[in-house]
Amino acid sequence: MRDVFAWVLWPALLGLCVLGYWIGMTAGHPVLAYNLTYFGMAAALLALERVIPYERAWLVPDGQAANDIGHTALNKGIGQLIAGTAAVAGVSSAGPVAASGPWPGDWPLAAQVALGLLVAEFGLYWAHRLAHEWPVAWRWHAVHHSVTRLWVVNTGRFHVFDSLWKTGFALVIGLAVGAPKEVILWVLAITTYVGFLTHCNVDMRCGPLNWVFNTPELHRWHHSRNHEEGNRNYGENLIVWDALFGTRYLPPRRPPMDIGCDDPVPPTFLGQLAYPVRAWFGRARPVGDGAN
Repeated sequence: MRDVFAWVLWPALLGLCVLGYWIGMTAGHPVLAYNLTYFGMAAALLALERVIPYERAWLVPDGQAANDIGHTALNKGIGQLIAGTAAVAGVSSAGPVAASGPWPGDWPLAAQVALGLLVAEFGLYWAHRLAHEWPVAWRWHAVHHSVTRLWVVNTGRFHVFDSLWKTGFALVIGLAVGAPKEVILWVLAITTYVGFLTHCNVDMRCGPLNWVFNTPELHRWHHSRNHEEGNRNYGENLIVWDALFGTRYLPPRRPPMDIGCDDPVPPTFLGQLAYPVRAWFGRARPVGDGAN
């Protein structure tokens, strides 16, 4: 029975969140729908991590929960500030209301969202890959990779520079091709849902979905301390660009339980915020060859 549950969980949870968001969007309450699905997904995964954990060792507290929540809240707060500033200035917070340029605005919404995910993913893929291969960007991305266990609460543990970097890549490409605001909002919502599922410590089996989406089975390898394993599976929502560029990685064995990186990322929240700048100016121990 547990095996059946593990196979059903990933598509069921994502499907329920998408359905809930669609109902809210249709009723004219997208913000309420997003918040309900966001916190609903988080609560469900927190419970499931206790019932069917993938790694029992990752249930042991690492002393970073407050920092994880702090990074998540800071990133969400800055995102809301940017959106609010844009709204006051009379600019759409996510993009043009109607499609423009080469964007196929006459397609059904579902097809446009699928295309939006593919287009945005190209930017997210390269932003993530560069954050591993370019030492300057790695300094802020190391904050995310310094975790020693994966669970739903550290899904949003990204340095604010990291979040701005990735969002910038995706939005610039989306706006350049004329994606409308509704599509961009859908992509942002789905990215949140998939991120929760990717990082959660829940036993899930994804099978053929591992060739389309970024799943927990793929992402656990991405957090490996071994550079040959960790510098793979860069996709945020989809894994198709990894498959195309040769960075998809899913060997037929269990991923390592001992995860993290070699950087001396401080254990405190303020220290983590300051870490990239201190590392750039040589005030933190060098990371070696850069990426993990």
